Amino acid sequence: MKGRIDLALHPVDDLFTTEDLRQEKKQERLMNIPLELISDFPEHPYKVLDDDSMTELVESVRTCGVIQPVIVREKDDGEGYEMVSGHRRKHACELAGLETIPCRVQDLTRDEAVIAMVDSNLQREVILPSEKAKAYKMRLDAMRRQAGRPSKENGAPVEPHLLEGKSRDILAEDVGESREQIRRYIRLNELVPSLLDMVDEKQIALRPAVEISYLTKEEQNILSDSIEYNDATPSHAQTIKMRKFSEEGKLTAAVIESIMEEEKPNQKTPSQFKDERIRKLIPQTIPRERESDYVVKALEFYNRYRERQREER
Repeated sequence: MKGRIDLALHPVDDLFTTEDLRQEKKQERLMNIPLELISDFPEHPYKVLDDDSMTELVESVRTCGVIQPVIVREKDDGEGYEMVSGHRRKHACELAGLETIPCRVQDLTRDEAVIAMVDSNLQREVILPSEKAKAYKMRLDAMRRQAGRPSKENGAPVEPHLLEGKSRDILAEDVGESREQIRRYIRLNELVPSLLDMVDEKQIALRPAVEISYLTKEEQNILSDSIEYNDATPSHAQTIKMRKFSEEGKLTAAVIESIMEEEKPNQKTPSQFKDERIRKLIPQTIPRERESDYVVKALEFYNRYRERQREER
């Protein structure tokens, strides 16, 4: 019969749920939720450390409780909740022996949750390069998926090349970084763990790290061993050279070792003489630390020559 509602295909609860109730379900709710029901956000890029700052936070939670509620979303399968913002507060509650935590439950899609999670943590005072690398990539991927979905007006998805550029522009504006800087950070995701740790520890600067990220994983591991053996990291110029050899298929362990043994400009000992006229007279084969000895011997030789000249007169 035309116009008949098939009850078998529509749950009774859905049939009698008003639009107001549906909207109310989407509104943010403030609840105390057991910690055991809240899972960490999948692939959460920010580290939760048991450092002095965490010790202070645990003491604050014990004394005053959690002042700022965390943000969670219901899991897609309805089984518990997923942390969006507040991983450190949750960990502090666990260390303080609390069983529940105040939460703001928000109705977020997976991509909306990714963007909210990344943005809420970018306000931290200290963010490691590896954390930015993972966070920017997660946020950019989520933005691409959102922008690439067909619009309700025309049902047509955005062209991939337009999507790429627009997403990067929006991300750059939102986080206060240039597009190029965001590209550099995202490239860090291609580093092997040992080299990425060196970037976090400020042993390797961002630009050399980006060049290294284009090496194969095997080449990166060889370089990591060479850095440890030589107790020295490559300069930007050296990493550019390594990348070129790698692209030509010629970056062997021997080549890496040869490049690493090169004297870097910032490692060269400055000349002991400021006067350019003196420096020009000293052969380049003379080590900088022996320039004074060379000049003294030259002057001694010249004085002996003058003495002989006077004696012959």
